[in-house]
Amino acid sequence: MDTTKLQMEETKKEILSAPYYHPVGKEIEVFEHTYKNKLPFLLKGPTGTGKSRFIEFMAHKLDKNLITIACHEETSSTDLIGRYIIKGAETIWLDGPLTTAVKEGAIIYLDEIAEARPDVIVAIHSLTDHRRELFIDKLGKTIKAHDDFLLVASFNPGYQRGFKELKPSTRQRFVATSFDYPEAKIEIEILVNETNIDLGIAKKLVNIATKIRNLTELGLTETVSTRLLVDAAKLIKSGLPKRLSVKVAVVEPLTDDVEVVDALTDLCDLMI
Repeated sequence: MDTTKLQMEETKKEILSAPYYHPVGKEIEVFEHTYKNKLPFLLKGPTGTGKSRFIEFMAHKLDKNLITIACHEETSSTDLIGRYIIKGAETIWLDGPLTTAVKEGAIIYLDEIAEARPDVIVAIHSLTDHRRELFIDKLGKTIKAHDDFLLVASFNPGYQRGFKELKPSTRQRFVATSFDYPEAKIEIEILVNETNIDLGIAKKLVNIATKIRNLTELGLTETVSTRLLVDAAKLIKSGLPKRLSVKVAVVEPLTDDVEVVDALTDLCDLMI
């Protein structure tokens, strides 16, 4: 194979392997400048609005290694920084994902950071200011971050309450951008690109989402995300009946209230 053909094959492979992402504003430009200046980056927005996909896309675009941590109420600083483990007859230190990212210059993404224990926030403080360093108390060492290291975090301000709220003093350590559900035209395009679903069905799914999102009187904790629509489209594309696909992929995940499920099912049946 000649050089030109080889380059074309590599380019084609690169395009095929790139995560699909449709920009809805200036978020790509903002992230590129944030990365260039090595500033911590915070994504705010509801579940399923493309925050994680955006970070995957940007890591691919910048050709950087991405380490993703799904934070939960048991996530501690030890989980991120590292711990001693017993291997055979000796005790050795094992770096956690945050320490690995700091040393190797990866992008680390702390998804739903407000869910983690408070000591996680304390641990990342020195990485989110001019110091860009990580203190490992168990080793008594301070590690300077690699030039390519970047800390990215996300949280959903729609449902965080009480101890799960991300403090203003923490938020102010980040460059932040808000994610929301895309406008209908873009959301339809996302469904078609993600699932190859028929355009007409994609439009109906987005119309269903728009309708439910506007039903604020239902008091849903979360509303229909783009992710749920993609799931429904995949089920329909694979041959599951449309109404059943919408019920199991969109309606049932939203609520356990039987009356609300029935009402939403009837609504969706009419619209699909």
